[in-house]
Amino acid sequence: MPIKESDLYLPVKSLLEAQGYEVKAEIGSADIMAVRGKDEPPVIVELKTGFSLALVHQAIERLKITDLVYVAIPEWKGRSGWKAFVANRILCRRLGLGLITVPKSLDKADVHLDPAPYTPRKSKKRQDRMLKEFQHRVGDPNEGGINKTKIITSYRQDALRCLAHLKKYGPTKASEVAKAINVERARPIMADDHYGWFERVERGIYAITPKGKAAAKEYKLELKALR
Repeated sequence: MPIKESDLYLPVKSLLEAQGYEVKAEIGSADIMAVRGKDEPPVIVELKTGFSLALVHQAIERLKITDLVYVAIPEWKGRSGWKAFVANRILCRRLGLGLITVPKSLDKADVHLDPAPYTPRKSKKRQDRMLKEFQHRVGDPNEGGINKTKIITSYRQDALRCLAHLKKYGPTKASEVAKAINVERARPIMADDHYGWFERVERGIYAITPKGKAAAKEYKLELKALR
């Protein structure tokens, strides 16, 4: 039987009472409100049978009342449920919300995240990698929002340059390809053969495969733009 919102109440109440809070339900717009001492801010918990945008909106609204706002949901199920939970936990952290889950047994409530101000840490390495890709990519060959498998990266553009040269001149030494198309990484691109377009026919000499010939037709417009 699916867990109802009301099923979450007693496990969460018991959790808070064990920490010395007096707990009451349906105070104003809050599902749960807990108070401990005169000088401490109240705790508010919003209950939902699943993580949703509506739950986030409610919790953010409660931040107008107190900084100690939690959302409580049933425990995740399976691998996909776990992945969704991890993403939702990150979202809660960014919003300064706490996160509680209740297992199907309803015998406890687990706190996975306490409310706290969030200061994001920037990844200089990731930023540099994206800027390098931005600067190295020729033109704007992609349409925003397309499927990731169709994206033309700067790596693919360089591979296409190698492909175009070999298609025109036949088997060629990697060093000559690199010099002719001004792509320093031509040799590793052809040697690694990430797309299955190239094959080594002799030491240091590469040619295109049948799959490479098909790709040359498929990417005809991209190849033309790179000349």
